[in-house]
Amino acid sequence: MSIPFEVKRTIQVSRQRVFESLLDLDAADHWMQGLVRMERLDDGPMKEGSEWKETRKMFGKEATEHFEVVELKEPEKIVLRCDGTKGTTGKGEFVFTYRIISTEESSEITLFGEIRGLTGLTKLFGKMMAGSFRKACARDLDALIAYLKKD
Repeated sequence: MSIPFEVKRTIQVSRQRVFESLLDLDAADHWMQGLVRMERLDDGPMKEGSEWKETRKMFGKEATEHFEVVELKEPEKIVLRCDGTKGTTGKGEFVFTYRIISTEESSEITLFGEIRGLTGLTKLFGKMMAGSFRKACARDLDALIAYLKKD
């Protein structure tokens, strides 16, 4: 059983630009809150199978998580998987699906988040934390939008 959450935002830039910005790890330090470092685990352009470690400062401590690109459908869909067993979390799987839809002069970004693989007390804790995950993802999307508006 998974724990889902969703965040939706609209921005006045092309969906191609949104798509590219979500995958631009080199620019993430300009907008991603609490980012300490990104460590790419492969070379070349982002593609399905690309992996990286992302370290952020959370609750006063550094936390590192392992991400993988699961699916790319340019410029409309990005699916990322965070394997909690390979990072600070130590448990679970977190899947982030970004859908980018164009309207006349803007793009609508919908993030479908899913927390999987939690059991027992961690499952109960995960359900309570789903709201916090959603808020953190919303802050990241808001920060990305603010960054894109500056250009």
